[in-house]
Amino acid sequence: MELAVILFIAILLFGANKIPELARSIGEATGEMKKGKEKTERELEEMRTELEKDTAGD
Repeated sequence: MELAVILFIAILLFGANKIPELARSIGEATGEMKKGKEKTERELEEMRTELEKDTAGD
């Protein structure tokens, strides 16, 4: 029921034609955020591995 109310309010605010465009934009933004998060995690893991190698060699 809550979802129906939210959808109704969204249609009133943005209009029925803008909803798919808005959803697409949100999806693209979410995808970009996920890619950025994965890239950051990879870089941190590489730095951690490099630091472990440096400290193990000492």
